[in-house]
Amino acid sequence: MTYCVAMSLDAGMIFASDSRTNAGVDQIARFSKMRVFHREGDRLIVTLSSGNLSITQNAVNILEQRARFTDKGPNLWNVESMFDIAGLLGDALREVKTRDGPYLMQNNIDPAANFIIGGQVAGEPHRLFEVYSEGNFIEATSDTCYFQIGESKYGKPVIDRVVSRRTSLIDATKCTMVSFDSTMRSNISVGLPIDLLVYEVDTLRVKMQRRVDESDAYFQMVHTQWGEGLRRVFAQLPDPDWS
Repeated sequence: MTYCVAMSLDAGMIFASDSRTNAGVDQIARFSKMRVFHREGDRLIVTLSSGNLSITQNAVNILEQRARFTDKGPNLWNVESMFDIAGLLGDALREVKTRDGPYLMQNNIDPAANFIIGGQVAGEPHRLFEVYSEGNFIEATSDTCYFQIGESKYGKPVIDRVVSRRTSLIDATKCTMVSFDSTMRSNISVGLPIDLLVYEVDTLRVKMQRRVDESDAYFQMVHTQWGEGLRRVFAQLPDPDWS
């Protein structure tokens, strides 16, 4: 299992994913679920993935491989919109699942995989999409400005309470860290390190990219103060008087 979240805000975008994979409690490894495609001044594209690791890696590798041959059809570097790029990822996902899915299912291995893909292409606004396992996708809106994939339920409540399109990048980053801390507190299949990328609108370059691991002082502070703050607020709530 994994946890990924991305937010599309007026000020820019936040992307974050954990790096834990597991096939049982004693089969734990680290693989980055984030891939960044960047050509400064032209486009910034970020993918986050969850689900079957071989399916997601192969789908992204198809995108990357085809992007090397700009004269052989649509690819990441020559299409004109993020909508087109989301379509390329959906097509690549279908291609890999068509090829490998039946063999995986023969051995009771789930081939399901999901993506979040977002960024900005010069000449259009920044955009964010969730690509489903079947290859179809939806786009974030002003009403729903973030997507989660993987183990999403534990980290969702704090985002729902805090984040809107008007939220600043720094507050959204802080909320993202709390969301991951809440998820890891309740689910051992999600763990550090966290890959984090912050994008400022219309810059077409990465504002900040960081890997948050066990030694990160800020994340440890969030973990401690968030837990203590919740207990303090809970203790201050009046007792129910329903008699």
